[in-house]
Amino acid sequence: MDTLPRPADLDRNEQIHTDVRAHYRGAALSVLGQAGGSPAEGSCCGPASGCGWAGGETTAFGPDLYDLAERGSLPDGAVLASLGCGNPTAVAELNPGETVLDLGSGGGIDVLLSAARVGTTGRAIGVDMTDEMIELSRRNARDAKAANVDFLKGTIEALPLPDASVDVVISNCVINLAADKPAVFAEIARVLRPGGRIGVSDVVARDDLGPGQRAERGSYAGCIAGALSFGEYEAGLRDVGLSDITVRPTHQVADGLFAAVIRARRPAGPSRQEA
Repeated sequence: MDTLPRPADLDRNEQIHTDVRAHYRGAALSVLGQAGGSPAEGSCCGPASGCGWAGGETTAFGPDLYDLAERGSLPDGAVLASLGCGNPTAVAELNPGETVLDLGSGGGIDVLLSAARVGTTGRAIGVDMTDEMIELSRRNARDAKAANVDFLKGTIEALPLPDASVDVVISNCVINLAADKPAVFAEIARVLRPGGRIGVSDVVARDDLGPGQRAERGSYAGCIAGALSFGEYEAGLRDVGLSDITVRPTHQVADGLFAAVIRARRPAGPSRQEA
């Protein structure tokens, strides 16, 4: 059976990329001082998105999810551009000498924190599709004097890295923004080394909420319409051969949608794609 995307699917995916890129371009330009407004206004879980305001009360998002010591160790530009719904470096259990990949690295806060944890013998790599975020993250790396980091332009559906090249994949509220999530999961499995693992923060929907109900609660760029359900997330990771999968909610961000911590591991043997 032909599984290639139909032209309508390709058009839809490109529109999602265009909308998401424009949304986060504005946040980056704000931090860079080239546009007005606050970066938090463009946050994935900020008030303008509808995410993070469940029940009329704000929930923690962005810089507030990092402790004061972590924030104090980083350039202001990296902290201001923190727009996610979690702190993946707090759950990924990074070790010295490891190579870490951050999907949708934005202003670079998680890359810089990861670089400090893996040390001079390790490496932290960020991938982002927005030129302005790449510019901002590289500036932040220079300000932090971080020598063991790289920031690459690309989409998380087609990562610009070789097979089996990273030990850990992290991401902060970005996979829900991807136009083609099965491709993202396949890419994660491809770039992980055997025995490698993921520690991801993301927005996840209650299993009984269909796509239309999710879209009623918020936009794609606001991290709501594109959120997978708990069951869909687990199935997507399992389908590419990952194991030890857990999807644990941390706090509600909209009616029936939650910030969650997702963990999984690539088995030590060959991946499903390689078998």
